This record gives sequence, structure tokens and C-alpha cells, in this order.
Amino acid sequence: MTTPLVEMDGDEMTRVLWKLIKDELLTPFIDLNTEYYDLGLVHRNETNDQVTIDSAEATKKYGVAVKCATITPNAARMTEYNLKEMYKSPNGTIRAMLDGTVFRAPIIVKGIEPYVKTWKKPITIARHAYGDVYKASEMKVSEAGKAELVFTNEAGEETRELIHNFKGAGVLQGMHNLNDSIESFARSCFNFALETKQDLWFATKDTISKKYDHTFKDIFQEIFDAEYKDKFEEAGITYFYTLIDDAVARVIRSEGGYIWACKNYDGDVMSDMVATAFGSLSMMTSVLVSPNGYYEYEAAHGTVQRHYYKHLKGEETSTNPIATIFAWTGALRKRGELDNIPELGKFADTLERACIKTIEDGKMTKDLALITTMENPITLNTQDFISAIRKTLEELL
Repeated sequence: MTTPLVEMDGDEMTRVLWKLIKDELLTPFIDLNTEYYDLGLVHRNETNDQVTIDSAEATKKYGVAVKCATITPNAARMTEYNLKEMYKSPNGTIRAMLDGTVFRAPIIVKGIEPYVKTWKKPITIARHAYGDVYKASEMKVSEAGKAELVFTNEAGEETRELIHNFKGAGVLQGMHNLNDSIESFARSCFNFALETKQDLWFATKDTISKKYDHTFKDIFQEIFDAEYKDKFEEAGITYFYTLIDDAVARVIRSEGGYIWACKNYDGDVMSDMVATAFGSLSMMTSVLVSPNGYYEYEAAHGTVQRHYYKHLKGEETSTNPIATIFAWTGALRKRGELDNIPELGKFADTLERACIKTIEDGKMTKDLALITTMENPITLNTQDFISAIRKTLEELL
């Protein structure tokens, strides 16, 4: 490797997996070159979260990053880790700095059948990674009064919109988004559809949100008509807009094989739904794609806290590492593509095949053994499953 990957380490059980994957499946086979950033909550606290910002800047410098799952602290974590403050989500910080779109797609394996019987092909969720509720301001109201949205321009002129006349206690939330970010989201989705030759669906609730959601709808349509309509026709793919509730109904009836673009919150929820319906959150790829040419690969799931506490007690765990392995393979493949190192891409492809073959040969972690249609699967613990993948990889190389 000539250019380093930006490596973002993480928390809890996924941090344990991270080291196992590097030691067993990467460094014995390739000359791994990374610039390391420890995004574990302990180190984020030590650096006042500066390490998260530094890792995003490094991604801008080198172009490709791979990230381990990290803790977004709540009140309980404040006490558990003796934090100086309740730090923001590292994912939220990184996504805002890179201004990218998160694309998530299930990993299809024979024997792990979708719960939705009509689904035959992967459904890729494209999640806008900026703003809305994730950068919202909130307020608790304890008494009667008037709540307003107020915008003050640089000349000091105010525009006001009544939110609600409160008769008693309640809550308020103020959200925003940026036209530039929505435009980047739209172009990322259209480009990814062309790159993967898949139809693109987009859905909001513009009939209710006639300014906020309607702006998303309008920007997508304007960019499509001006820049992508002819390209989509040449590629034989389509762009389709509908309401979010209609989209959900259509998705359930479909056979898959398309990209479903969602606003930030919708994408957060629907990506978990799609992943679970295809079998497991641990079988979901995730990549943040920026229109500026930055890529950040990660697992779509969390830090697997429950397994980590068992691990700390010395108890055996059966934690699925597949999504984390595929984060590494995605980053290696992209790095090889950008640096013209086909061997890296070939290795990434082979490691992914080794993962799938190991499962299809009947060796898997407990989460998959509970849902597989295979008879008499072999349930392996975390270490033994990774060792089984390594054995398969050695046979394929």
C-alpha cells in the first residue's frame, strides 16, 4: 500500500473484533498501511473529542477511512466512563465534516433468508448524513406561552412563524438543513445509482411538510432534470419519487435491487429495518460517500455492549464480525482502486468470498445459527469463527 487508510478504532466488543480481524485476516496477508486514530470513548474524553475531528481531517487528506463502531454517550455512560461532557456522536461529527451520504446494503448469504419472502436482491439505503433531528435544538416548556420560529438576516431583519400557543407544559424542537448539503446528497445518490446501475427511489412527506420536506423533493427533481435524466435513460435505470409511507408499502411488495434514498432520520430507522429483515444488522455494509471524493467504511451496527460485558467477565461470546470485516474490505478495495493496486481489490474480494463460503459451509455465529434455514449449523464462538474464516481464506488464496 502506498497511501495509508485512515483507521478509526472504536469501543467495546467491536474494538475486540477490530484487533482480531487485523491480527488474523489482514496483517498476515497484506502489507497493511494505516494512519491510526483511537476513537474509543476513553481517548475521546482525554482529547476533549479532538481526535474525532482529527480523524475526519485525515480522511479529507487521504480519501479513504475505515471506522470501528463507537459509543455515543448518554447519561449512564457519563457515569460509567467519568466523562467531562456528553460528547456528540462521532458518526454525526464525521458525517457533518465530510458532508456525505451513507449507503447501506445487506450481505446476501444462502441459508440466511429474508423475512420478506418477495425480496430476492439487496435493497441499498441511501441516508442523508447531515442535519434534521441530529443537529436539532430542543427546549422543555414549563408554562403557558407562545413559541415562534425566528430568522434574523444579516441586515437585522426578522421573519417570524408561529409554532404553537402553549396552554401548559410541553416540548419544542428546531431542525434545519442546508440546500448545499441536500444538493450534495442528491448528486451522491444519482452518481451511486449510475455507478451500480440500480434504480433510485426517493421519499419524503412533502404533503405534510410543505416547505421542509418539499425543498428536498424539489432539489432532487431539479438536479435530476438538469444533470442526470439523459444519463439515467442511457443506463436504462429510473428515478422515482413518492411519499415515505407509500415507499414503505412498495418496498415490502418489491423484490429489491434498487437504492432507496431517505432523509437522515428515515434512513437511520429504515436501514435497521432492512438489515434485520434481510437477516441481521451484523450482515449490513455501510459506506459514507462524499461528493468531494471521500469514503468512510464502517459496520452498520453498534458496539455490541452486552457481549463486551460478558467478554470482560471471561465468558465466551459468539459475536458476528462480518459487517466489520466488510468495512475493511470495502476500504481496501477503494484504496486499491484509487492507487491502481489491483492486488488489494483482489484480496478484498477473496476475503469477502471466504466469509460467505464459511457461513454457507454451515459455520457461523449464534445470531445466524438461530435464523438459518440450514440443517445442523455449527455455532462457533467469536475467535473460532474468525479462525474458520482465516482457514477458508488460506484455501482460496
